Amino acid sequence: MVSWAARMTGTLAPARTGSRGSPLAVSEPQTTAFRRAILALAGGPCDDHIVRLAADLARAARSELVGVHVVEVGWSLPLDADIAARSEAAQHILDRAETTAEELKAALEPVLLQAREVGAALVDEATERDADLLIVGLPYRKRFGGDFAIGRTVPYVLKHAPCEVWVIREPMPEEMR
Repeated sequence: MVSWAARMTGTLAPARTGSRGSPLAVSEPQTTAFRRAILALAGGPCDDHIVRLAADLARAARSELVGVHVVEVGWSLPLDADIAARSEAAQHILDRAETTAEELKAALEPVLLQAREVGAALVDEATERDADLLIVGLPYRKRFGGDFAIGRTVPYVLKHAPCEVWVIREPMPEEMR
């Protein structure tokens, strides 16, 4: 079996064989790395981890990174409503991601979108840019009653994305362990 790190770096180990010297029935994909990745940036603790992970992998393969922050516009407002009150916070999220990527010697293109649904906007952006990877952060949250909450965005992205999807969940808070 080829390790995840070997697949991502393009260094493949010799193929494993069965007891009679024949190759194993299950084959691993032999992809090197991604060409273009969409990084979903929400302003939470996952953002820094997502950017660092993607930048480390993109640097070796000279892949493109696109950091996308989506401002959700409520149904009571027109889609092109002025988001001036939120734009400073949104710009800060994108600036921070771009700075982190630059520190790691990777380029990140920041993109600010307005949409009704975050998941649909991320999938549309991945489709339009022909991305082969979409990375989404998942905060560790619990609903009233104590059940872990995954929200609406991640299930939508997993169901509709035209490319590979990585979900990075933030660690469980110390007091919950």
